[in-house]
Amino acid sequence: MTAFLQSTAFTAFGAPTTWAEVLGFVTGAWCVWLVGRQSAWNWPIGIANNAVWILLFATAGLFADSALQVVYIGLALWGWHNWVRGRVGETLPVTGTSTAEWRWLACAGVAGTVALTLLLDTATSSTVPFWDAVTTALSLLATWGQAKKRWESWLLWIAADLIYIPLYLHKGLTLTALLYVGFLLLCVRGLLVWRRSMATAPASAPVPVTAG
Repeated sequence: MTAFLQSTAFTAFGAPTTWAEVLGFVTGAWCVWLVGRQSAWNWPIGIANNAVWILLFATAGLFADSALQVVYIGLALWGWHNWVRGRVGETLPVTGTSTAEWRWLACAGVAGTVALTLLLDTATSSTVPFWDAVTTALSLLATWGQAKKRWESWLLWIAADLIYIPLYLHKGLTLTALLYVGFLLLCVRGLLVWRRSMATAPASAPVPVTAG
């Protein structure tokens, strides 16, 4: 199975594209689209996407991104539980991030970026330790916000995508870079949809989770 995923599916823009990249493209785009719709099905699709990215990123030498997928799977299980069970038995509504949470997120982001940069620079052969680290930190914080249905999680995803696109082009992952352009557009759409749902939902009525 590993050999198949690493084999070339087709050549795009003069660079070979593996089946892992193709599957990552499909499941990744599907997952982000479902998040924008507030569908709880985004979590199992996202887990499948994480499994593909583990192999793809490790092969490309993006070790932090590869390890990040394992953390994503754990966060996905927690987020899936939050979205389905909701808050006090009700469907989890879209809310904003508090000032205290932003302080915690800022501290965690800076500390995580510094620690990961040092780790990648000294313990791995990563050629882009800082950028690998900062995108990892942003993605983890965004996933936390997504699991809690904080609308600002989209802002963190957008920031990460703006770094991921040139990073993947630099690593020769052309199709993945194009996927992240699509992610960026889906994130902007998701941001607008979540903000609109907050503006239109009655204070006493939670935002419903769709089936797909």
